[in-house]
Amino acid sequence: MIAADPPTYLTIAEVAAIMRVSNMTVYRLVKSQALAAVRFGKSYRIPESAVEGYIRRSATTIP
Repeated sequence: MIAADPPTYLTIAEVAAIMRVSNMTVYRLVKSQALAAVRFGKSYRIPESAVEGYIRRSATTIP
């Protein structure tokens, strides 16, 4: 049986850097459940796939 690659988890700061927003904005997205996250102890980790999905859903086209 071939195991799939394990998911990659990002920190709040890494997500903020990718999205070019503040850490607080990422916390707000997590709290509002717009961005899926897993809590490990006192810190959050966001699956890379959740970030990609959020960006894809939020993308707009300029006419």
